[in-house]
Amino acid sequence: MALNISISAEPIAQFFGLTITNSLLTGWIVTAVLSLCVYFFSKKIEAKGEPSRLQSFIEFIIEALYGVVESIAGGAKAKVFFPMVGTLFIFILASNWSGLLPGLASIGFQGIHNGHAAFIPYWRAPTADINTTLALGLITMIMVQVYGVKYLGFKYFKKFFDFSNPINFFVGILELISDFSKIISFTFRLFGNIIAGEILLLVMAMIVPVLGPTPFIALEIFVGFIQALVFMMLASVFINMATLGHGDEHNA
Repeated sequence: MALNISISAEPIAQFFGLTITNSLLTGWIVTAVLSLCVYFFSKKIEAKGEPSRLQSFIEFIIEALYGVVESIAGGAKAKVFFPMVGTLFIFILASNWSGLLPGLASIGFQGIHNGHAAFIPYWRAPTADINTTLALGLITMIMVQVYGVKYLGFKYFKKFFDFSNPINFFVGILELISDFSKIISFTFRLFGNIIAGEILLLVMAMIVPVLGPTPFIALEIFVGFIQALVFMMLASVFINMATLGHGDEHNA
């Protein structure tokens, strides 16, 4: 099989005019698996009895993540922010690691992509698709504005549109540009790291099929975790900053 590297997600089906890409399909599967895990885990917590080792381990991980958010935003705000940023972490981590499952990238079909015959896999990590990382960046920055309004009211938008004097107006424009640049940063940081890892594994698998990718898989497991953690921490920092007044923000 010839080496086929595609930066964009490959379409695998059409459904009522909607193009289904391999990354979208994998994203649905990851979401379904996570939803089932949450459902059964919540039932396990509600049940009486001694917690299993798996339950204790998961609770330990959640408490550790909560501790990270609490160290950034404080206890009161962490209770509000954590459900959102914790969900982002879990989804991004599962998406990053989904591309490392052995053998799934070799399941696909021969088709046409970008006008050329190519092997199209059914499986592709959702975060190896720039559309997914852009959506995650947009969701995060929209929630930044939502939490800003929640804590400061509509005066929150004064930091973007302050017409009291030319300096404040110019600073507001810079704040607006800064928030848009954060979307771009979220998008390309996550996408670039994950797609680079997948390309590296693909190249090594073609050069040394059996043992070549093994050390790089361990590296990508670590990279996938770090990228999910960085995304969660940055989201927590941006949300916390949005909830502070201008005077508090400089003292935070």
